[in-house]
Amino acid sequence: MTGIWVLLLLVVALGAATLSGKTNDSFELSGIESTQAFDLIRDRDPTAAPEGATARVVFQAPDGESLADPANQQAVSDALAALRTSGVVSILDPFAAGTITEDGRTGYASVSYARSAVDLSQADREALEAARDVAEEAGLTATIGGDVIGVEIGGALAELIGVAIAFVVLALTLGSLVAAGMPLLTALVGVGIGITAIATLTGFVELGTTTPALGTMLGLAVGIDYALFILSRYQAEARRGRPLEEAAGRAVGTAGSAVVFAGLTVVIALVGLAVCGIGFLTEMGLAGAFSVTLAVLIALTLLPALLGFAGTRVTKRSPRAGQEHTDAEPNPGEPRTLGRRWIEGLARFRWPALLAGIVAAAVAAVPVASLQLALPDDSTKPAGSDVRLAYDLIDEHFGAGANGPLLVVIDTKEAPDPAAAVAAATERLQTLATRDDSNIAALVPAVTSDSPQARQAYLRQLDTAQFATLTVIPHSGPSDESTKDLVADIRDTLSDLPDQSGARALVTGVTAVGVDISNELTEVFPLYLAVVVGLAFILLIAVFRSIWVPVKAALGFLFSVGVSLGATVAVFQWGWLNELVGLDTTGPVLFLLPILLTGILFGLAMDYEVFLVTRMREAYVHGAPARQAVIDGFTHSARVVAAAALIMVGVFAGFTLTDDIILKTIGFALAIGVLVDAFLVRMLIVPATMLILGRRIWWMPRWMGRLVPTLDVEGEELAKHLAPR
Repeated sequence: MTGIWVLLLLVVALGAATLSGKTNDSFELSGIESTQAFDLIRDRDPTAAPEGATARVVFQAPDGESLADPANQQAVSDALAALRTSGVVSILDPFAAGTITEDGRTGYASVSYARSAVDLSQADREALEAARDVAEEAGLTATIGGDVIGVEIGGALAELIGVAIAFVVLALTLGSLVAAGMPLLTALVGVGIGITAIATLTGFVELGTTTPALGTMLGLAVGIDYALFILSRYQAEARRGRPLEEAAGRAVGTAGSAVVFAGLTVVIALVGLAVCGIGFLTEMGLAGAFSVTLAVLIALTLLPALLGFAGTRVTKRSPRAGQEHTDAEPNPGEPRTLGRRWIEGLARFRWPALLAGIVAAAVAAVPVASLQLALPDDSTKPAGSDVRLAYDLIDEHFGAGANGPLLVVIDTKEAPDPAAAVAAATERLQTLATRDDSNIAALVPAVTSDSPQARQAYLRQLDTAQFATLTVIPHSGPSDESTKDLVADIRDTLSDLPDQSGARALVTGVTAVGVDISNELTEVFPLYLAVVVGLAFILLIAVFRSIWVPVKAALGFLFSVGVSLGATVAVFQWGWLNELVGLDTTGPVLFLLPILLTGILFGLAMDYEVFLVTRMREAYVHGAPARQAVIDGFTHSARVVAAAALIMVGVFAGFTLTDDIILKTIGFALAIGVLVDAFLVRMLIVPATMLILGRRIWWMPRWMGRLVPTLDVEGEELAKHLAPR
């Protein structure tokens, strides 16, 4: 079995080395107004590239000088000339476009490319560096911004931090360096296969940059945890005096069964993202589900094989033959652990503990009421990077809105008088701009010159392409809530344009795309939640043969996701302690976080529910009273669940140190979510609730009991089969 996994790793690694392609940073969704506008432009004007990469080259003259000085103006012209490659569609000179400050010291040129940033040629990138060199050699300061410049994710550091934390926790939990290394080894094999398989897939399908990183994050976290649960049970069985082969079989038959169903809940939650019908979410979900599936398979097959090689070096002490104890009762020789003291104290003060846990979760979730969502923009890039410097210079000298202009596309194909239709739309936007509460800083009309030649060129273009474009520059930045409101205001203002002129108006741009995708996510979220929670609910009913255990699990998850989102708002949006995660600015939360966090965290929360409550159910079906079953089950599983949670928190927290704001946000939210779910929900609220309900927690209607299949997660049939006859 070990050879099969090693061979598979080598095969997919070879595929990744020879077939892998590029990833991209764009979020695309067909069918929304903002992308319909891009499609219209492409269809009507084959030379246009509305979704191509953009660059903003910001020039600044030394103190006391102006860009209009002959030498400086020539330097700007020479720098822009160096930019002209076959991939460039247009360059808006700052002198012609008027993008120069009143003092003449700062200006910027906008460069549009025919291809996306990931597809730019080496010549295009070298031209950007050449333009900067030309400007700087002439004494100007030049910075380059826009989506043409990417930021390295730096995932290797995040993974290294996660592995280091995991090794320390594993060594303390398992009491053996050899044992500590096994979950790491199996997890790294799974991540290696997963990441190289995804890399191979990029040679055939265009995937987002975040997709393989998310697969790595999840694969590493659950891979270590699943192996830990099985290995911990193996150690326990070996210390009971069982032969090592039997101990391995019992561990896989009991803890391994729990791993299967825990992994299945995560896979359901991730694959369920496909019901949203949003491409980049679907690929993230499928990549994550693939990584989790690999983790389950490796934990069930490769780990037992490695245990055979390790022998007694994995156990804390050699097994003593003939020393048998029942699975339902703790080993009489075992000391009263911290977990047992905790659960016994909880049993005495279950009502105060339950109320305290609920109040704490509710208070921590309060910031969710202020949640704002948006696409990340260049203001979130690392301080000191070229992209951030360019953004800040434009913000300072031209206003935040200049970094994210809105494009209004007027489709005149059905208009009897196209020019009149465009004029009517322009007039309405000008009226909107004059309102006291207007957020429009500037309106650039379809034709910017009154000369007869410019007018004739505009009319010819309008007659040929049958569309015109107006540019609206907001006062506020691309991710500001007021810019989103402006998108809605423009659409409302132009909503009756088809009735009045026969033309229609489409609003697009980075901000409009973010608004449209956020609205789409909001609409599909209830369907996604119903599908995922419904399927997981059915699975948990079958696993625990109880109605109230799944209800309790789902309600506890709501606390976890609420606190996680609340903490994310407090840090990323309000700026509380944001320096700890490497942020020096605040802004709206990543627009896809709520639905992605819900999917991933729901699966992981059900993991801990399965691992914790399975041992309680195991004690109960083996004859322990309901209250004692909770105490015994918690005593057996709390230490391992706590260790698994700390490992996951370490892996996810490591990704907060990357420069990519998407991974930083997801990593932080998941780290907080897992921390809260494991220690506040599963170790306080859940056992307190079960202690209050007693045997009623295991209730299920008789008619349902006949319909629901029996899933032997506790290994009861295995125990009967192996019992002495």
